[in-house]
Amino acid sequence: MPYRKQQFVNGEIYHVVLRGIDDNLIFKNIDDYYRGIFSIYEFNTTNPITIRERRKARARLKRANRDPVSVTDPRDKIVEVLAFCLMPNHIHLLLKQLKEEGITKFMLKLGAGYGGYFNRKYSRKGHVFQDRFSAVHIKDDEQLKTVFVYIHANPISCVEPGWKEKGIKEPKKVIKFLENYKWSSYLDYIGKKNFPSVTERKFISEIMGGEEGCRKFVEEWVKYKGEIKKFIHLSLE
Repeated sequence: MPYRKQQFVNGEIYHVVLRGIDDNLIFKNIDDYYRGIFSIYEFNTTNPITIRERRKARARLKRANRDPVSVTDPRDKIVEVLAFCLMPNHIHLLLKQLKEEGITKFMLKLGAGYGGYFNRKYSRKGHVFQDRFSAVHIKDDEQLKTVFVYIHANPISCVEPGWKEKGIKEPKKVIKFLENYKWSSYLDYIGKKNFPSVTERKFISEIMGGEEGCRKFVEEWVKYKGEIKKFIHLSLE
């Protein structure tokens, strides 16, 4: 179960990374990714959650042509999920804490809930995630912009392994790939409806300059050939 002995401040924003133990895969197929997205949404609450019952209730509402989020959102949220990206062996989250120990509690619930699903599905035992998640406090708007781009640029490694050390060789290909990568919040930020109920986007979208600003920041960075290591350093420190 992921744990970090760190004091988080209400109203402050943190870049959180949760990795599979020994960097093992935590998402092996499309169903795992969907379960990961579902878990990020459902475990963001002070209320006890039974995933199976929540899924049944949402399915009933969908069959009745009613919005399962707006009609049955009983959550007393403990964090705001500002951005996310699911990678094969780790998860990036940009979180704003709403309640005392909200980030710690959310990460514990996410780790235990998804970890339990993963172990049951693949008939395994033991930890799915590393014992501690990493968390970096976002101090100002410039760092927030940098982290926003870094989180949504992570999937580049799926098409250009080693890009962090070598740079990006095919920017146009990478930009197109990012605009079609389903398992992050980037699509919703640039106006492509994907998982809109998972994230709170207004605050960052205003800082970035709206949908076009979000797109421009990512595209300009992808096209930029220099200072990749400096960029990564800023996003993680």
